[in-house]
Amino acid sequence: MATTTKVIPQRRRSWFTLMRSSPRTAIGAVALAIIVLAAVFAEAISPYPPNQQNLRSRLQPPSAEHLLGTDHFGRDVLSRIIYGGRVSLQVGFIAVGIALAVGGLIGLLAAFYGRWVDSTVSFVVDVLLALPGFLLALAIVAALGPSLTNVMIAVGIANVPQFARITRSAVLQVIEMDFVTAAHAAGSRDQRIMFKHVVPNSLSPVIVQVTLSLAGAILAAAGLSFLGLGAQPPTAEWGSMLNSARPYIRDAHWAVTFPGLAIVVTVLALNMVGDGMRDALDPRRRD
Repeated sequence: MATTTKVIPQRRRSWFTLMRSSPRTAIGAVALAIIVLAAVFAEAISPYPPNQQNLRSRLQPPSAEHLLGTDHFGRDVLSRIIYGGRVSLQVGFIAVGIALAVGGLIGLLAAFYGRWVDSTVSFVVDVLLALPGFLLALAIVAALGPSLTNVMIAVGIANVPQFARITRSAVLQVIEMDFVTAAHAAGSRDQRIMFKHVVPNSLSPVIVQVTLSLAGAILAAAGLSFLGLGAQPPTAEWGSMLNSARPYIRDAHWAVTFPGLAIVVTVLALNMVGDGMRDALDPRRRD
């Protein structure tokens, strides 16, 4: 009797093996999936509208009616956390998208053309990396004005140097390979070589950096909102929720505790997944 063998692609097998051998990564992936699904289907699963006020129920502790209690305006904390996840994830993805587009292009051009281009870009990146990322984002959003859009721009710009350096390092390794030399010898245009040969083979470390930077972007955006420079009331955003509930921390700790836990769990889940992706995409760990 003939038997058939199911062939699993190498990358899929690497992920499958990683998920089986690394409970930490599996837990992070499950937690992140739950957070994303909750944000996507916020209207369906939230027990109340995020800005619905009931002053007669203000600062109520967790109960059957309000599972995570209410804030100083009588708004349901659970509903605002769910909707806040949508805002925080949006800020994280857009900010990292800005950093990836700008930093990735700068790093690609610096490594590909070298010489004065590489020297100039490396100098600017080193100067920016000498500045703490959060303080750089704080200065940018303070200059642009407090708003969620400006937070995305500021956090994105603050992450540009990291993506520029990661991309430059990855591209420098790829452009020394034989297939790139062959493409040059065949007379291919620079744009074709960069985006058809170099970029696809430089993505692994960049993908890992995207995952890890998402955690940092969400944390930075929450910090800026906590300082009053990000999301403005009554927008449901985790950092803004912490700021507005801060005066009531002694009398209604749940209004601060649960949004803070949401930030911690999301950042921790992203870091776990990022570490797992780094292991999965590392050629030295492949069978």
